[in-house]
Amino acid sequence: MPSVALYNMEGKQVGEFALNDAVFGIQPNKTAVHTVVVNYLANQRQGTQSALTRTEVRGGGIKPWRQKGTGRARQGSIRAPQWTGGGVVFAPKPRDYRTSVNKKVRKLAMRSVLSAKCADNELVVLDALTMDEFKTKTIVSMLKNLSVEKKALIVLPEKDEKVYRSAKNIPGVKATFVGTMNVYDVLNYDKCIIVADAAEKIGEVYGQ
Repeated sequence: MPSVALYNMEGKQVGEFALNDAVFGIQPNKTAVHTVVVNYLANQRQGTQSALTRTEVRGGGIKPWRQKGTGRARQGSIRAPQWTGGGVVFAPKPRDYRTSVNKKVRKLAMRSVLSAKCADNELVVLDALTMDEFKTKTIVSMLKNLSVEKKALIVLPEKDEKVYRSAKNIPGVKATFVGTMNVYDVLNYDKCIIVADAAEKIGEVYGQ
């Protein structure tokens, strides 16, 4: 099993933590990661865009001028696409962009990105992350102690409103928990800070 340093909130190493080799030590599968990321981004789309075609634009029922003899190009309606105020060619209409991905592929993609983070030394394991009050300064101080200067994803074993809301105020920092973490977020953030209990849960969920 791959082992990484275990840190506390003061940034001091307090031991070693053994990660699940089946989750944090595999050869990343780029195809699975790409499939899941495209699926995630497609599912975020509202699909509410809409424009009018020439049949839906008000007016244009009469031919603007006769077919022949005027010297001008023939026209059938002032609501044709080439006219100002006319309809849109192949106008977008509301649709559902959602797609589905097999559970095995989703798990493989998650294992791939976590293994890549571990291999690139972009994974930090905390012994615990507890807060007695809502205080953004506590999270800022922790990130500074851990030498995290770029975007960071904090993964908790379960939802903690104090940590979630305190981290939410910091640009480029997001707190999530094992049940809601996704492949796109793990890729999108430069550092992945995982609480030890969350790392064990991830090993149980994705190691099967």
